[in-house]
Amino acid sequence: MSARLAALTSVKENAESRWHCPRMFRSVSLAPCLACLTAGLARALGLLALAAVISAAPASAETPEEKAERVAGELADVLAQSLAPAAGARLEHHAAPVPHWRLVAPGKGVLAAIGSSRELVASTGYSGRPLDLVVAVGVSGPGRGKILGVRLASHAEPVLTLGLSDEDFARFAEGFSGIDLSRPLEEENRPPPAIARATVTSGVMRDAVLRTARLLAEATGAISGGGIDRTAFRPAGWAELSGIGAIATASLSLQEARAQMASATVPPPEGEGDYVRLHVALIDPPTIGRNLLGEHLYARAMAELLPGQSVLFVGSSGLVGHRGTRWRRKGVFETLTIRQGETRFHPSAEGFIAVDKLAAADAPPLEQMSLFRLPAEGFDPAQPFTVELTIARPARGGGTAEARLAVNYAVPAEFRSAPTAPPPASWEEAWAARWPVVVGVGVQLGVLFLILLFQTVLVRHKRLWLGLRAGFLAVTFLWLGLWVGGQLSVVQVAAFLHALLSGFRWETFLIEPVIFTLWSFVALGLLFWGRGVYCGWLCPFGAAQELANIAARRLGIRQIAVPHAVHERLWLIKYTAFVAIIAVSFHSMEKALLLAEIEPFKTAITLRMMRAWPFVLFVVALLAAGLFIERFYCRYLCPLGAGLAIPARLRIFDWLDRRPQCGRECRLCEQRCTAGAIDPIGRINPNECLLCLRCQMIYHDPETCVVLKRRARAAATT
Repeated sequence: MSARLAALTSVKENAESRWHCPRMFRSVSLAPCLACLTAGLARALGLLALAAVISAAPASAETPEEKAERVAGELADVLAQSLAPAAGARLEHHAAPVPHWRLVAPGKGVLAAIGSSRELVASTGYSGRPLDLVVAVGVSGPGRGKILGVRLASHAEPVLTLGLSDEDFARFAEGFSGIDLSRPLEEENRPPPAIARATVTSGVMRDAVLRTARLLAEATGAISGGGIDRTAFRPAGWAELSGIGAIATASLSLQEARAQMASATVPPPEGEGDYVRLHVALIDPPTIGRNLLGEHLYARAMAELLPGQSVLFVGSSGLVGHRGTRWRRKGVFETLTIRQGETRFHPSAEGFIAVDKLAAADAPPLEQMSLFRLPAEGFDPAQPFTVELTIARPARGGGTAEARLAVNYAVPAEFRSAPTAPPPASWEEAWAARWPVVVGVGVQLGVLFLILLFQTVLVRHKRLWLGLRAGFLAVTFLWLGLWVGGQLSVVQVAAFLHALLSGFRWETFLIEPVIFTLWSFVALGLLFWGRGVYCGWLCPFGAAQELANIAARRLGIRQIAVPHAVHERLWLIKYTAFVAIIAVSFHSMEKALLLAEIEPFKTAITLRMMRAWPFVLFVVALLAAGLFIERFYCRYLCPLGAGLAIPARLRIFDWLDRRPQCGRECRLCEQRCTAGAIDPIGRINPNECLLCLRCQMIYHDPETCVVLKRRARAAATT
């Protein structure tokens, strides 16, 4: 933008310097002045043209695809705040059955499908150039089958010449939010009114939004597609479509009509040729509809369909047409009857569109062309049906004489959706996609299970134990945390409690395979070993703190010993934070999430420090504090640790060995416990123990444990 202003300023300065005429008002002759004026006007026009080119130059080299993806991401962020305020909602791109993005939230599954009208329905504006609207449709929950949001990504409409602005079009697009695709477009479910002075553009945008939304809803199963493939498209002419059966044709000759209407007071004329020729096609498949009607008319016809409805094209030529004359009064086309099995009905005038011209260049000349909306109930567009035309004339002696023409039609197999099993649930798709990661997590958990099961043997070998623990923590931080995203949160605890009170469903938690696997192991670990199973071994941020402190010790950074009385009172912070977050979540989950920002996990692990500077500064401060006080955050601030400590009291086994002399004759374990979980009289607090097992290493080390040393000296003297 600054480059444009500089260029325009330069243009203006050049213009002012060149428009000064030194001969002005110095000569009586007008010829020099006219010459200067002519030259000045020429220069001015050239400069204006240059300014127009500069102002019209694109501000960036962003492609339409990149812009659509950016707008889709912005729309997804807005939807995530309203649909799933819980942290972790993400946008996933899917190429089938149509290209679109899916907004997926942990514990809630697929919330919305987001697509580009330019990509899905090839929408074009009044200008004839691409028009792109990004549309979001609800896939699950109360918003299923509803338009959740629309954003205008790009257009080339002549807004300035219409006296409008981009904001006018953007507001019009956003007005489609809340439209329920499973209900008729009427009353409170009606799209926004057209923009004054831009009714054509408004209509094009309306059709593009509704058709894109319907395509997304059908592709994700939010509404039924009626067994017709409405996604695939390829160019084809009338002759090709007729050849594959996409257009069915039948005719009634003059001779046949005279034979059927022999009793008519005015029978068909004699001669050869067609009395009527009828052409029938179901236009729902884009290869049929778009090739016959063109993009704009096809979008208009498909925009307002309800789930299961379809559109029938009927064209006729000859001496009579297919519409008749009484449909305007009765609202029903009595001349046409659609039969499918035992079902018989006449097309309604509601949804009828008269077609003036076909887009197919090789289409035969037709006198009448119509589009009829077919109902969803009692009619299956994927099954064969018959369109019957009845032409009635007064008969001699009273009554009527009728001529009938039947056209049998069946949608070609290539345009029908193959019958498939119900789509797998979101959690099934997630597990199928991430099974290698789940296996890797399972292996890590299996290794941890063996470590804790055989801890008594391992801690007897000091160097082996310290190396094993440091290596395991490194895997936890780098692989489980940064790579896999296996960081648990107090928000998930709140979600679990809410699920227990409002109707628990396993599917809600199965949507995140890694998180579900970790929580399952941690739940069992709480019964066997207590809080330390997760906090001491599987928490990526906790592992990062301990590894940083190990490096700090190696570098000689002096550690701060917190007095036990102060240490105990600082515990109140994390327990208060846990209770506050859970309590507030019952009032407002969104406010609870704000309180949950006391957890640095989202910034440090999930987003890998790619966040606003206050959040990053908070993480850095915690890690810096951990250099002097090992596991500073785990000790005093972590609400998740507090939440895990409460059920840790229910553990079945007590694996940590202690002697009567511990805390009385020897306080070495208390001094070396990095979590401060051992009180001055030698008791281990299971609420605070992280299972680092340093105390067990001391307990079994005859060169370190005071009691074992004393026993060894006593044995030597005897």
